[in-house]
Amino acid sequence: MEQSGFTQWPDYRVTVQRVRNSITVTHAGVTLAESSSGLLVAEQDHGIVFYLPEDEVNFDLLVADEHTSRCPFKGVARYWRPVTSPDPVAWEYHDPYPEVALLRGHVGFYQDRVSVEVGVATPAISGPPHRR
Repeated sequence: MEQSGFTQWPDYRVTVQRVRNSITVTHAGVTLAESSSGLLVAEQDHGIVFYLPEDEVNFDLLVADEHTSRCPFKGVARYWRPVTSPDPVAWEYHDPYPEVALLRGHVGFYQDRVSVEVGVATPAISGPPHRR
């Protein structure tokens, strides 16, 4: 495995946080994934991305794409496309760098190619009622 970009750029930020919110990913009206145990990834030079556990992704609706790429901060990505489309809508890092090891076993989705709906956390926790 190549060395991660964190060696050369130690101040680069990729924040990975577990979230309890319900997350539903659809493409052309079909649910590709649904979870309440996803990850929220905020990368310094990119927007936020939700990654869902691979066991909560419906791979019967996806086909592995031939394309791969390497992110210097996350590792080598492989891509997934809907069986009905030539364009990838998701990717995963099978063997991510240690700095982002939480990504292992999760699939990220392009927010401009699918619909990502974020709901309430499970269980939802509300503060005390507002008093006037």
